Amino acid sequence: MKSWKSRPVPQLPGRMPTVRLFDSAKDSLVAFDGPGEPSMYVCGITPYDATHMGHAASYVAFDLLNRVWRDAGKRVSYVQNVTDIDDPLLERATATGMDWKELAASQIELFRSDMEALNILPPDHYVGAVEAIPMIVPAIERLLELGLAYRVPGTAGEPDGDVYYDVEAASKHSVGADAWTLGSISGLGEAEMLELFSERGGDPGRAGKRQALDPLLWRVAREGEPSWAGGELGQGRPGWHIECTVIAQQYLPAPFTVQGGGSDLIFPHHEMGAGHAYSLSGLPLAQHFAHAGMVGLDGEKMSKSKGNLVLVSKLRAAGEQPSAIRLAILAHHYRTDWSWTEAEFEEAKARLARWTLAVSVAPEGSGAGLVATLRSEMSQDLNAPGALAAVDRWAASALDLHESKLHDAELQGAGSELDAALISDALDALLGIQL
Repeated sequence: MKSWKSRPVPQLPGRMPTVRLFDSAKDSLVAFDGPGEPSMYVCGITPYDATHMGHAASYVAFDLLNRVWRDAGKRVSYVQNVTDIDDPLLERATATGMDWKELAASQIELFRSDMEALNILPPDHYVGAVEAIPMIVPAIERLLELGLAYRVPGTAGEPDGDVYYDVEAASKHSVGADAWTLGSISGLGEAEMLELFSERGGDPGRAGKRQALDPLLWRVAREGEPSWAGGELGQGRPGWHIECTVIAQQYLPAPFTVQGGGSDLIFPHHEMGAGHAYSLSGLPLAQHFAHAGMVGLDGEKMSKSKGNLVLVSKLRAAGEQPSAIRLAILAHHYRTDWSWTEAEFEEAKARLARWTLAVSVAPEGSGAGLVATLRSEMSQDLNAPGALAAVDRWAASALDLHESKLHDAELQGAGSELDAALISDALDALLGIQL
């Protein structure tokens, strides 16, 4: 599957200091100062409502990580999937009367155009679940061979043969300091797991399962549903969690550096994916897990059922600048939960205009210090709000100085072209903001 176009990232003088990022599984900051190339997998969309502000905020967050690594002189390997077959997609297609393939294709294309507009660096590999099925089937067959997966007999009108992951057997099978056991990524207790599992696509009450928390690996074909050849598994389609595990193992080192996504993916998605990976390879899926906060609207949860999604495409269609949308996101630390409000969006637009004016009158010699401050803020858990505050202070000083020049005949010149270029490049390279 094709990705989106990448804009050139300006090269800045100097280097980013050691990058520190909060690891959700370890519940602490970790430093990335070792040799070698960092690698990152960020879970992609299920393409039926791209791209709402929660999507945008998550991908902006991990775009910042990509950018600070690159500024540190690292070559980054980046993979993202797209879940182009899943129950929510089929349900939306049925509700709208669209062919599911057409719905997926249209939303994927919209997502790509939104990502390009928001200046988000594209992944090296952008892989759909459907195209990954030939890789997924052997992995599930392997889990069956290991005794870490099992088939469920059909009940209540369901056909025989759905395949589930045995979380208890997998936990017992894992050995060593880096072994996976249920809860090792999320740190949750069983009661919390059961609640979230039910809310987030799990089926704890499915008859025939060994454990309520066992996730689906392969759904055998049902009448009226799309299906694919599954070898020994029979016709069907893959479950959600195994999709990301197999794609990551195919395209990234084992373990890769950071597994990223929204905080709603910690459980069950990242928990189960980590288990699948360890069961298949004896190695952790990722060295670290990082998660972006949730985005609401005017203090309420943003959801499809409430009809209160803020869509990037609609803002763009209304003539809003993508850089202003991105600035509105960056005003909140990536790990915090926050709400989109019209008032804050107006502030972001005013900020963009103020920065643009200040850069046009950049004082001579002011660029290097600002770049150093931006790097310092971004190296500390991607502190974009701190970086924005630093630019605000610089802009206020630059505009005050320019104002004084207008009233002082002894002060000459409108600003430094060299400093203006350096600051513009830094805003683009480190924050993804193009003036």
